[in-house]
Amino acid sequence: MNRVHRSALAAACAAGLLLAAGCSSDSGGKEAQDRAEEGEVGQADTPRISVALITHGAPGDTFWDTVRKGAEMAAEKSNAELVYSSDPSVAGQANLIQNAIDQDVDGIAISLANPEGLSGAIAQAQEAGIPVVGLNSGMDTWRDLDLLSFFGQDEEVSGQAFGERLNEIGAEHNICVIHEQGNVGHEARCAGVADTFEGETEILYVEGADMPSVRATIEAKLRQDESIDYVVALGAPFALTAIDSVADAGSDAEIATFDLNTEVVPAIESGDVQFAVDQQPYLQGYLAIDCLWLYSTNGNFSGGGEQPVLTGPAFVDQENIETVAEFAANGTR
Repeated sequence: MNRVHRSALAAACAAGLLLAAGCSSDSGGKEAQDRAEEGEVGQADTPRISVALITHGAPGDTFWDTVRKGAEMAAEKSNAELVYSSDPSVAGQANLIQNAIDQDVDGIAISLANPEGLSGAIAQAQEAGIPVVGLNSGMDTWRDLDLLSFFGQDEEVSGQAFGERLNEIGAEHNICVIHEQGNVGHEARCAGVADTFEGETEILYVEGADMPSVRATIEAKLRQDESIDYVVALGAPFALTAIDSVADAGSDAEIATFDLNTEVVPAIESGDVQFAVDQQPYLQGYLAIDCLWLYSTNGNFSGGGEQPVLTGPAFVDQENIETVAEFAANGTR
């Protein structure tokens, strides 16, 4: 796929928006199918296609449930069969890409937490004539991998905005908790925080697949250094765990996080979490699948640019949480 076609597809994707653990795998979603059978949602009168959504989501990480819901809605609308699978390891993701190639899908959407480790598998999909789009992670490398388009937020920019917010509220010393070592998006977030934050930023690595360990590691750090006044979590489940860590340590540190889920909403309402950065994961899943449908059914080479489609960041705090809560209850924010 050459650069002109890729740029054109980005424009087509935008037009589509206006128109409208280990490993796990299944086709579509029963809830979405039930809605379609009840006539609640229209379906495109286009040839049936199959698309694969492959993420690095770990078991129990509810962020990816929201991404998946968006993808399911787009697939339902587009008369597409969605095959979702996930694996937090780069080798596992590469194997899932190969599985999608073997299934001869019409398109692949992939999260790029480790772009270098997935480059070979992505190239094999492209050699097989399967279009590939990126989402969520890997914004700095999607062009190098010759992907059709990318959907997500600029993680370093969102981190810089986070650091500015910490300045505004008078924070002085934060720990930025990375729960996936080697995840380029996580590193970029913390780098962005450190870039704009006028106080001290420390990186704290934790084992994200082991929540009791996460809780204990954050607690130990807070006990070790009482000057820490903010815990910066990079995912909603880790912000919730940090609440327990702060209590266990008898610390006065506040908590803020990247990303939302339904459990973080009441935590923001109560003040246990001060604010969250929303990258709109539902939109990421929806747009990625919608793009693949547009490419497969229309081939809309109508022009476009070289830029990713940004879905965030947006701050959620006590001032606007009531509005967000309505949609979070549906599992779409």
